[in-house]
Amino acid sequence: MAMKVVMATHPSALEHDTGDLHPERPQRITAAVNGVHLSGLEVVDLEAPRIDRSLLTMVHDPGYVDAIETLCHMGGGALDFDTRVSEASWEAALRSAGAVQCLVEELEKASSATGFAVTRPPGHHALADRGMGFCVFNNVAVTTAWLRHRGLRVAILDWDVHHGNGTQAMVISDPGVLYVSLHQDPFYPYEGMVDDIELGAPGTTINLPLPEGTAGDIVREAFSRVIIPVLGQFQPDWILVSAGFDAHVADPLARLALTAEDYGWMAGCLTEIQPPERLVFALEGGYDLGALESSVAATLSGVAGADHPPSGLVSPATSSQALSRVVAAVGRHWEL
Repeated sequence: MAMKVVMATHPSALEHDTGDLHPERPQRITAAVNGVHLSGLEVVDLEAPRIDRSLLTMVHDPGYVDAIETLCHMGGGALDFDTRVSEASWEAALRSAGAVQCLVEELEKASSATGFAVTRPPGHHALADRGMGFCVFNNVAVTTAWLRHRGLRVAILDWDVHHGNGTQAMVISDPGVLYVSLHQDPFYPYEGMVDDIELGAPGTTINLPLPEGTAGDIVREAFSRVIIPVLGQFQPDWILVSAGFDAHVADPLARLALTAEDYGWMAGCLTEIQPPERLVFALEGGYDLGALESSVAATLSGVAGADHPPSGLVSPATSSQALSRVVAAVGRHWEL
């Protein structure tokens, strides 16, 4: 049976207005949708529903949710120096959070399928009481809380180039959630340290801070030596991927050196742990439109089993040293 991809999106994602010349722009949605179709998989379109407010408040303060609704209904404004909402952003934010949850519900009834939420605003920087870093509601954390309420174990893999500080803060004390982040360091939001593994529920927060210039060679080694072994031992019921594509070598906002082939390879590795119908990818960052399109396509073809060879780009020596520090810290909690 040919694999399908269930794509959840909504027109409101195009109407979320971040302001002129903002990198988190509507064209990202078009590029990501094109990437889904270029994957070569059969695409099932799903209209992302509005998330239920009761699910939002499982991770967000009710007062914050009310404040965002009021601000949007008043025409919008700034949440911080780089995060803005418009009148249309309330609908877009509700649909972004709803997209991830509805994909889980859809995939529970499916086989030989995987899910991709093509939505904006993104979510992984959003805190319980504050939006930041282009994010309003924490889309992946909301669905994680809902799954945990149902007694299911969740692994969150965050491969956005920025650390998902909001997600980590929301799940760090729950032993039934494994949070793994690969991110450039030092870099916004200047969080996500290796030693965070000792905080909250020890062993369940795994940060891989990577120096500028890190390429696919070290990231693939990190998957082989750390991420896949830990995922296998954790045995999640679901893997949710905060799928940012701004670690791509062409991205204008960061300085890592991944390629579309690397994203395809990483996604394919996850099927060693869970079948495709227990994987959901949620769009986070990625600001070069061509790189975003090709990386989304490669991600989905990787889940379907396509081969994605290394790019040949070589990381600096500091990248190997950074990975060694991660291996030492993780090895105190997991068998590597």
